[in-house]
Amino acid sequence: MKVLMINGSPHVTGNTYEALKHMADTFREEGIEADIVHIGTDPIQGCIGCLNCLQSGTCAYNDPLFKLLEAKAKECDALVVGSPVYYAGPTGSLCAILDRLFCAAGRHLSFKPAASVSVCSRSGSSAAFDRLNKYFTMNNMPVVSSHNWNSAIGSLPGEVTTDREGMEVLRALARNMAWLMRKIKASDEENPKKEEPESAKLIRWFIS
Repeated sequence: MKVLMINGSPHVTGNTYEALKHMADTFREEGIEADIVHIGTDPIQGCIGCLNCLQSGTCAYNDPLFKLLEAKAKECDALVVGSPVYYAGPTGSLCAILDRLFCAAGRHLSFKPAASVSVCSRSGSSAAFDRLNKYFTMNNMPVVSSHNWNSAIGSLPGEVTTDREGMEVLRALARNMAWLMRKIKASDEENPKKEEPESAKLIRWFIS
């Protein structure tokens, strides 16, 4: 089993990476592979609502980062998205790629466990955490929780690892996700039947 972990920070080895790595180490202890993808620092095109994905099945801006995440979304068994807090929200670049990924490739993630992690230097983590969870809760994804909100505190590089309670929360989150992944894999039950939303029907009528 494999977890796709998206690092939404512009810093390759910053505090968000350290938080995700702490979870990744716990996943590996649980016998689960963890793959951390850094979104990079290049400009990321946001969704323009062209609806090309509904016709072609993929995003019109089929850039390397999108193609990479789309491929990994198909093969993963669960998803973790991490972001530093910018103005009480996730990074703009992260939201730009997630808008496109969930619009054009959300079907590959449906019914897979998901969790978000926010890293802040002072405050705003709960707002960023809430924003990221919205991607999962409108895509039929079971949201995994811990015994507190999935956030950790750190300002200077690596400082997040000194947040003992935050690291404890992330370890519990990883173990809870591993437990749910095993339960799903061991079950013979098929995914629930999906009914096409009225909004999707209207969009399909519009582009037909």
